[in-house]
Amino acid sequence: MLHPADGVAHRKRLSGRTNDGVEVVSARTDRVDELLREEISSILARNVQDPRIGFVTITDVDVSPDLRHATVWVSTIGQPEERRETIRALAHAMPYVRRQLGVLRLRRIPELHVKADDSIERGTRVLQILNELEEGADPQPPSISETLPTPVRGRDAGETEP
Repeated sequence: MLHPADGVAHRKRLSGRTNDGVEVVSARTDRVDELLREEISSILARNVQDPRIGFVTITDVDVSPDLRHATVWVSTIGQPEERRETIRALAHAMPYVRRQLGVLRLRRIPELHVKADDSIERGTRVLQILNELEEGADPQPPSISETLPTPVRGRDAGETEP
């Protein structure tokens, strides 16, 4: 039995109830989440030719228990304005993507809502702070212009530090 305090992913909604009243994640909804994530990624790669959509990764899909709505979490690379434009373009493409999902044998194809997934950026920032602390430096404020860290020559090439 899963409990919210036992490390359930922060965005995963909890559906269904056990006898003791603790909510658990529905296995069926999880399967639909994964199916939609794969299919949406495939449709975007094959069929959507919008130049505003840059490098995009569908990181997760969260479907509501009634299958009427789904939040599509996306990670993008680029400057902040480029990322916002990509999210807007994806939101504009979602009705088309939803129609393409009609080939799936689901009782209902959910309405798709796009949201930016910043978990990679937050994880990168945590690693940056840990590296700075390990080197004895004070952590620097985050750089808003970068979405991914610039590789440090030497460490990323497999070389070890003396």
